[in-house]
Order: sequence, then C-alpha cells, then structure tokens
Amino acid sequence: MAPTATAPLDGNVSAHPTSFLDARIFHHGTHDSLADWSAGIAALTELPAGVRRDMALAIELGQRFNREVVAPLALTLDARIQDDPQHLPWEFIAEANRWGLFTRWLPKMFGGHGWNLASMYAFVEEVSTQCVGLANVVGVHYLGVATLMATWNLRLARRVFAEVCEGERSGHPCLVSLAITEPNAGTDVEETELVDRARLGTVATPRAEGGYLLRGRKVFISNGHVSTWHMVIAYEDRRHPADTMVALAVRTGAPGFTFGAQEHKVGQRACVASELVFDDCPVPADQVALSAAQSRHLGRAHRDVAQTMIDYVVSSTRAGVGAFATGVARGVFEATRAQLAAQSCREGRLIEQQWVQTTLADMGRQAALARLAYMESALANCLGGLFALLFTAPIYHLERWVPRAWMARLSAPWLDNATLVRWMQRRLLQRYPATWQHLTSGQASMAKVACSDLAMHNCGLALELLGIDGLTHDSGIEKRLRDAKLLQIYEGTNQLNRINHFKCLLRPDERVRVFVREETP
Repeated sequence: MAPTATAPLDGNVSAHPTSFLDARIFHHGTHDSLADWSAGIAALTELPAGVRRDMALAIELGQRFNREVVAPLALTLDARIQDDPQHLPWEFIAEANRWGLFTRWLPKMFGGHGWNLASMYAFVEEVSTQCVGLANVVGVHYLGVATLMATWNLRLARRVFAEVCEGERSGHPCLVSLAITEPNAGTDVEETELVDRARLGTVATPRAEGGYLLRGRKVFISNGHVSTWHMVIAYEDRRHPADTMVALAVRTGAPGFTFGAQEHKVGQRACVASELVFDDCPVPADQVALSAAQSRHLGRAHRDVAQTMIDYVVSSTRAGVGAFATGVARGVFEATRAQLAAQSCREGRLIEQQWVQTTLADMGRQAALARLAYMESALANCLGGLFALLFTAPIYHLERWVPRAWMARLSAPWLDNATLVRWMQRRLLQRYPATWQHLTSGQASMAKVACSDLAMHNCGLALELLGIDGLTHDSGIEKRLRDAKLLQIYEGTNQLNRINHFKCLLRPDERVRVFVREETP
C-alpha cells in the first residue's frame, strides 16, 4: 500500500505548489502523485535524461578511485589509527582533493564541477565497498555543504564554497563540517519536537554590533579536525531552543574556537570524530546562515522554518547513510564470496556447497534491496527535496553545458543579491510543500534504517560462513562489522528514524501523537 502523507506541519505551509517556480521545483507536490507510489518511476519522466549518464560516470569514478586509492589504503590506515588514535588522514584528504572530490558535486554556479548530487550516492556506495570510513571523509563534507545550502543563504554559500574551490586549485583542501551533536544532546537535536526537552549547552548570544558570541561544546563532529569551515547549530535561548535555533558558519582559527579531543571509535576510524570548543567565539553577522530574526520576513514560526531546514538536510544525508550501508553490505558479500571460492572442505569447494550458496544468495539479495531503498529516497530528493531546483531543466542544462568558470562568473551578481536571497528563502523555506517534506523525510528514515540493518545482517552472515577466518584484520570482514555498527547510530539513531518514518508516512492522521515522553513508573 502506498504511504499516505500527513497533514501540513502548520497553517502557513502549502500542500500544493503556489507559483510557477514552485511547480517546477516540486513537480506535483500532492500526496497522490506518482512519486508517493514510487519516486523511481516518477523520475523516469520528470528528471532530465542526462541523469543516467551522470550516474554511470560517478560509478566509474568510484570504481577507479577504489582501485587506485582506497583499496590499497583502507586496512593499513585502520590499523594505524587503532595504534595512534590521534593520527589524521591528511595524505588521503590531499589525494581526494587532487581527484576533485570536494568540489565535484558543488554546482558550477558556486565554482564547482557541477556533477548532479544524485550521482554522489552511487559514488559513495562504490567507495564504501572497500572502506566506509574513507567514503565518509568525502560524504560528510557534503553534509556541511548541504546544511549551508538548506538555509538558502546564497551569499554566504558563495563565499564558503569559493574557498573550497580555491583549496582544490592551491592543493590545500578546504572541507566543511556540520557541528550539531552536544555532550548531552544527540538524536534529539534533529527534531524540533524533541529539542525543547534536550539538555543543550551551546548558546549563541546576540551582539549589539550584529552577529553572535558563541559558547559551548560540540562532540562527535565528523571531519572536525580536518575541516576549514564548520556549520554550527546553536541556540539563543536554551529554554526555547526550537524557537531560537541559529545556524552559524565558523572558520577554523576564529578567536575563541579550539579543537578538543578526538574520539577513539570502534569503527570508521579514517573519519575523525572531533570535539569543538567555543569560548566566547565571535561570529560576525555575515556568517549567520539562518536565525530567528532572518525568519521574520517569512511569515512563519521560526521553529517550523528550523524543522524545514533540518528536514532538507537529513532527507538527503540519511539517504547517503543508506548508500554507505549498501556499500558495506555489497563489500562484505563480495569479500566473503571471494574467500569462500578459495577454500575447500571435505565435501569439495566451499563455494559449491548448497548451504553456502543459499547464505550468499541472502547476502546478495540484501545488498540489492538496500540499493533500491536508498535510491528511492535519493530520487525523491531530486524530485522534491534539497536538490530539486538543480534538476529543473534550465538549471540542469546550464550546469551541465556551460563551462565552470563562465557559470560562476555569470552567477556571482545574482548570488550576492540580498533581495534574491530573501526571495529564495520565501520560496524554499516558507512555501516548501508539506507533502514533499513528509515524503522525503520519511523515505530517508526508512532507507537509513533498512540499509544499515541489512549491512549489519550481512556482516553477521559473513562471520557465520567464515568463522575464525573472518575475525582477522586482514580479512576485512571484522572491520566492516565495526564500520557498519556506526551506521545504525549516526544521522539519528535507527530508533528515532523508525518513529520519524511512522510520523511522516504511516500514521493515519496528525491527531496521532509521536515522540511522546515515556513516563517512568
């Protein structure tokens, strides 16, 4: 049965496109659209024909990057960081920068290579077959990029992304991180229905001259120590965080900003998890991506604007976690099959035993199903999520055919125009159709849970087949198990994502409450 989108989040959110631009960006925008039944089927006619070619190029790039860079490095780097948890993978970051991976999926209007963002899912799946930690070094950079883009503050985006592109030209990589998790607040900061109950510590105090004074700590920040820019989520008033959330761009080296500890993680060691410490760190007004004051011209409660921004981000990144997990599920299947093909038992080759073949069939099926799940979510985002604007025919073809330098030069006056920024925010933060917000968010949660659970199951099956041979570091099996476990935890725990899936796509009507506080007996 097709999922049913619930009612609008509030009275100011339209369930239908309200202008020609909205119709082009969000296509049908109604709960009975074909995309509700299958985003993949809808994408056949609604996305530009060149998307198929883009995906093929991204797959080929991922396979080549695996052969030349990731496969020879993955196990060695994992072991090195186990021995020295303070080691940072600068050599890999420099190599990824030389391959253009930190600008590959930036739109040309910002100076990037302009590959469509749907193709990045295919790329990170390929890289994750060898090492999801190294895939995450690239992928989590685009988490920071997505957060800045989701504020639709184009002037600030142009400034930050110009530095990312200069980092590619100069050979000094410039990455972007997202800093949202706190020592006592993790999953609950991703839902405005939960954040008011969270124990928050990061406060942004408005300054008389504009901007904010930032104080607090962020933890488990992927790529923190190796990033130049950090999209920091903070709160003007900890008593009313959903109503006072701010998104700030903070540059490494800013006064009052230092790095703390590096976490010693069980898996995905190649992607550092950092503590960020802010001790009265001044953030100038031109580095405020989104605030309650900026939301006033939208005519919508800031808590709803904040949730829309968060949903734009997690709807795209949870599908990315699904791609990571699919890569793990595939990689552990392929590694297990190769090892079994080289082993024999009393009855003959292990690969020829029926009990082995049926288990391998289960593993192959689960990897294939995982891809279907995250691609459905990714395509929903292309049709009506964060990247929908880039898939409208005029912008898609400009991005594809106009040379990179020309596109950036032509776009600069528009991106720097404050009036255009406000106009875009009204269209994309105020008028975002509730049906698309529910569909993309619900699909992403479903994909994240399904894919990460399937990856864990495949790792367990691999160990059952290989026994003690799968526990050696050189096998790559036990590393994939450690890596896969993190996929069930970050980007919102699988428990939260199950509730969000129910909230967005499965509850019969909005009278059914979600995220209800459980009372202790």
